[in-house]
Amino acid sequence: MAETGSQSTARHAPTQDASASPGGPCDLVTVPARQGLEAVDILRRGGAPAVGPVLHDGACDTLGFLVPPGTAAAWDMPGSACTRTDGRGLRLPELPELPGPDGVTPRPADWLLPPGDTGAVTDPAMLRDALGQAARLIEAADGCR
Repeated sequence: MAETGSQSTARHAPTQDASASPGGPCDLVTVPARQGLEAVDILRRGGAPAVGPVLHDGACDTLGFLVPPGTAAAWDMPGSACTRTDGRGLRLPELPELPGPDGVTPRPADWLLPPGDTGAVTDPAMLRDALGQAARLIEAADGCR
């Protein structure tokens, strides 16, 4: 049975950890850079603190959004991946490595939006909505060429 957008969004409701310190455990949602940049704009227009720290890989192919721990268990957004970290391999303010386009090969990262300049982590329901809007905007823009 197909799930509706509201059912899917409910599964991504923020946890108590949504306002946790970015130094604690968090999961990482990675997306193609173009879609991620659109999503950042959408989230920032929605008002602070809707977007938390965001990473970009060294080649600027992907962006990584820090989200509350446990998000990976229910993340199902096509075109993205959510990595469960439990704090392992993701220590802030140290920069982690992001998975490359193949989903495996790590790439060095840098901050697009560093911790301290943003909210603690990005709300996964808001991120899911912003990524969906971004995908539709990109599809519409590409269709106009």
